Amino acid sequence: MDLPKTFLAMQLDRPGARLMPVERQVPAIPPDEMLIEVLACGVCRTDLHVLDGEIPAAQYPIVPGHEVVGRILAMGLQVDGFAIGDRVGVPWLGHSCGICPYCLAEQENLCDQPEFTGCTRDGGYADHIVANAQFCFPIPSRFSDKEAAPLLCAGLIGWRALRMAGEGHKIGFYGFGAAAHILTQIAVWQEREIYAFTQSGDVAGQDFARELGCIWAGGSDEAPPDLLDAAIIFAPVGSLVPAALKAMRKGGRVVCAGIHMSDIPGFPYADLWGERVILSVANLTREDGNEFLVAADQSGLSPSIETFGLTEANEALQRLREGRLQGAAVLIP
Repeated sequence: MDLPKTFLAMQLDRPGARLMPVERQVPAIPPDEMLIEVLACGVCRTDLHVLDGEIPAAQYPIVPGHEVVGRILAMGLQVDGFAIGDRVGVPWLGHSCGICPYCLAEQENLCDQPEFTGCTRDGGYADHIVANAQFCFPIPSRFSDKEAAPLLCAGLIGWRALRMAGEGHKIGFYGFGAAAHILTQIAVWQEREIYAFTQSGDVAGQDFARELGCIWAGGSDEAPPDLLDAAIIFAPVGSLVPAALKAMRKGGRVVCAGIHMSDIPGFPYADLWGERVILSVANLTREDGNEFLVAADQSGLSPSIETFGLTEANEALQRLREGRLQGAAVLIP
């Protein structure tokens, strides 16, 4: 097979700029990495944080995108477990050092020297990507390319957040975007009750949540009809933390699932008392990925997708910023 010498990418030169199409040279492939033809790449809220300069680790210029589905074109000599032509997913965590205390304790999501796809190494807003083979996942055949893309972050981070929420039955999702619409289907399959909190007045979003199986949907300024066992906050809005605490039973957990959030305002200690817990989710592990993709396959979930061309990335990001998407946006090169 003749490999491409160049590829098209949507590059972000600096925070606050528009993504611009550029022609990149295909780099040499390191021994433990793979050249992948991108088939689909999801558009994630984290991409907006990279765009806005809200992630200190981000390196510019950068090609965003970390929900990548593609087909392997070439592999380094040390790659094992994959073959040319396999379909794989490339997630947010692109590499970990393997030697820091966190990696040695099987907490690679907290690695001291990580690499993040679309943030510190080029991502999937392109028609080709080079990725470390050890951090790629095989994709269940049941999912099309565009359906599989949001599973690589919205699904994976949501799954980790759901696990950290514990075994509670009544769970609130604050912010009903790509992650919540996937996790709702997983949680309903697990026979949990989901309460959806959207922007006030978002009737369409609340209807969408109920269609997916939520037993209640309302504005984030409303109280649910029952006290919650746990809440997952997907929206990057710090004021939702005290609101979620007020909706929580004693011993409940509030999980902050975003990589960036506005400051959490002060709140009375009484709202936390009763062994309520606030915790955050940081990145993902490969174990998370393997477990989630099995669950996603078995649960029968069906992601809701709106597709855009690669060069329409700016439009897709703006639609996401303005909350004018139901489900997930996916770029198709």
